[in-house]
Amino acid sequence: MQKLPLDIQTFETMREDNYIYVDKTRYIHDMLDKGRFYFLSRPRRFGKSLLVSTLRSLFEGKKELFKGLWIADHGEWKKYPVVMFDFNVIPHTPGDFKQGLERNLRKTARSNGIRIAEPLLKQQFEELILALYQKTGMPVVVLIDEYDKPIIDYLGKGDTFLETAKENRDILKSFLGVLKGSDVAPVLRFVFVTGVSKFSQVSIFSELNNLIDITMSETYAEMMGYTQDELEKYFKAYITQFATKLGITETEAKLKLKQQYDGYRFSEKETNVYNPFSILRAFGNMKLKNYWFETGTPAFLVHLLREKKYDLPKIEGLKVSEQIFSMYDLDNLKPEALLFQTGYLTIKNVKGRLHTLNYPNQEVKTSFLEHLLFSFSQAGSEQETSKFLLLPEYLKAEDFDAFFETVTAVFASVPYTLNTQRDEAYFHTIFYLMMSASGADANSEVLTSRGRIDLVVEYADKIFIIEFKCNQSAKAGIKQIKNKGYAEKYIQRGKKIMLMGINFSSEERNVAEWKFET
Repeated sequence: MQKLPLDIQTFETMREDNYIYVDKTRYIHDMLDKGRFYFLSRPRRFGKSLLVSTLRSLFEGKKELFKGLWIADHGEWKKYPVVMFDFNVIPHTPGDFKQGLERNLRKTARSNGIRIAEPLLKQQFEELILALYQKTGMPVVVLIDEYDKPIIDYLGKGDTFLETAKENRDILKSFLGVLKGSDVAPVLRFVFVTGVSKFSQVSIFSELNNLIDITMSETYAEMMGYTQDELEKYFKAYITQFATKLGITETEAKLKLKQQYDGYRFSEKETNVYNPFSILRAFGNMKLKNYWFETGTPAFLVHLLREKKYDLPKIEGLKVSEQIFSMYDLDNLKPEALLFQTGYLTIKNVKGRLHTLNYPNQEVKTSFLEHLLFSFSQAGSEQETSKFLLLPEYLKAEDFDAFFETVTAVFASVPYTLNTQRDEAYFHTIFYLMMSASGADANSEVLTSRGRIDLVVEYADKIFIIEFKCNQSAKAGIKQIKNKGYAEKYIQRGKKIMLMGINFSSEERNVAEWKFET
């Protein structure tokens, strides 16, 4: 039976030679060599827990697990006492968080033959670290995985749950402060904290302000996930098998995989990485699917976008300052920071301190926008709303009757009570969500030298330039496209260019008229 490839930092008790190992242990060695206190945030399913378990095996001196890897010949291979907190398994329901931490401390103490006498949580943590140092004569390693889970699990669920998130935040703030204590810090060999989000310094880390944040570090930008070179080097046989299964060339297969799963960028360095979870599932199943999104839906993020009435088409090409990457505070949640830190947006371009964000790949874009479409439209029937999946084929075939029949059917399924303000922005948003979630290569608010195009849909042989109007006329949309010279941006591509004006009626709550010209 052929084995599935594993992610970069997987070291089980028994290694098997027929697994694929992408060796990134140089990054780990570099961290150990340059510092002692680190923080790293990455979106879910990027291998954070695997990295933590790798660090644990390394500090426990299990050199046999690293046979054949770079660090096997370069590591110091001493055995250190390790204290590990995995917040995926530590209970953090209201009132249980402190007890969960205490149980974890006492379990670690028992496994090391230590008895904890202190009654309070902070003192118990300090007592354990000092006792481990005194017993072994070796400095202590502290590893904390998914530190923010006790907080983000309660977002978007109302004020009561928000208070629970704040209570857990305050417990964490006090608990982590132990690691900087004058008695504790000198006996620590290494501290590593990881999670999805980076809460502001004041919120969580004010008492542990000596952490080196490598989240946006160019040095470690490629530590998690696969680069294009790594994919082609280590997974060549899988790419060949994938191409054969789909009946396409290897070049075409690599392009499809890149469009679907590549595109994450975590620093100003112009290097993208693949989502490791999705690409491994694609090779395992030999099928393109939205694997990452299936593992969890961003309910709290959708709730926040709706609450703030966020202009969804403007998410693409969003321009933000570098400050946004650390603006994650329960008292002032910023959608832009959430979208980036949870992996729904990534860096596409950097000019000075200005960063342009966009969806990393097709998997994230179509899945996220489909989720938003159902949430924002609250359509009466999923069967009715799901007709939007046919839109790309209708438009590609220039079957405009079928295309607009489907569009009007979806708009008609939106409940009358949902939104009384049916203006151009509302219709633009729903139309944009339909097209993008359908899998079409659709881009909103496309900037030109003379204005912004409402929507551009591109195929291999043709481009649709679309302008929306509300309570005016479709002809006015065509006229604006011509007057602003929107087509000039695409003339040199050698594709057929279609101009389309769409007029919506706020009274009818639907498409009133459409026109097109070649």
